[in-house]
Amino acid sequence: MYYVYVLKSAKDGDIYVGYTNDLRRRMQEHQSGKSFATSFRLPVRLVYYEAYASENDARTRERRLKHHGRAIRLLKERISGSLL
Repeated sequence: MYYVYVLKSAKDGDIYVGYTNDLRRRMQEHQSGKSFATSFRLPVRLVYYEAYASENDARTRERRLKHHGRAIRLLKERISGSLL
């Protein structure tokens, strides 16, 4: 399985979107500061994830969330309670 996930920083309130084939390992990397992208935003918490059987599908979804404003805006509206 491949996962697209959304993290929220407690420090600055920003969100981070990523994908991985091992969500638990990736979360440990984020929490321990091993991931440069989130190391200065710690602590972060997982607010949302989606599972995909295909790596290509997960990568495509991640890319759309990162680069297409409408996709991330619609997701934020859908999970607005989790982002509080």
